[in-house]
Amino acid sequence: MDEKTLQFYRGNAEAYARRTFTSRQARLMAFLALLSPGASILELGCGAGGDTAEMLARGFDVRPTDGSPEMAAIASKHLGRTVETLLFHDLDEVEAYDGIWANACLLHVPRPELADVLARIWRALKPAGHFFASYKEGDGDGRDTLNRYYNYPSPDWLRATYASAGHWNSLSIERGEVKGFDDKMASMLFVVAQKGD
Repeated sequence: MDEKTLQFYRGNAEAYARRTFTSRQARLMAFLALLSPGASILELGCGAGGDTAEMLARGFDVRPTDGSPEMAAIASKHLGRTVETLLFHDLDEVEAYDGIWANACLLHVPRPELADVLARIWRALKPAGHFFASYKEGDGDGRDTLNRYYNYPSPDWLRATYASAGHWNSLSIERGEVKGFDDKMASMLFVVAQKGD
């Protein structure tokens, strides 16, 4: 994880947690529809825990995590349960989860490190497990006006990077737009993949 980006979220955890998100509700529901009732889900970059709360309310077995200890503490308070601090490169489980939800967090992974992180996610999924992640679309990495690092991938670059990380039965990429913490509209890529054998 880029240190300046991590420091941003550590320093702005309270303000970030106060944001409300409605645009991703449909994507979360579509993802959950791919899973069996009560399925085990790892959430990476859970932020204030809004998506975790939705998943728990629907009976899923969720392990929420965030890379910022400050954000994890806020999510723990919001959810009334412990939220662990977990950096992507520390994920080392094998075939542990039916689903992994990584909304708007892997977009901060430095480009040279993304294939390794995706390989760790692939390994942590059970066979035929489902994985969601979102990225800000672009054609090369850089920083936004808040000095946060983004890998800004193209669909082709993402497909190649996912392919290098493991075998997927399916991989779909949809485009959309969201308003970011910097109040700017951003073109997004929403990736849903199913682990292959």
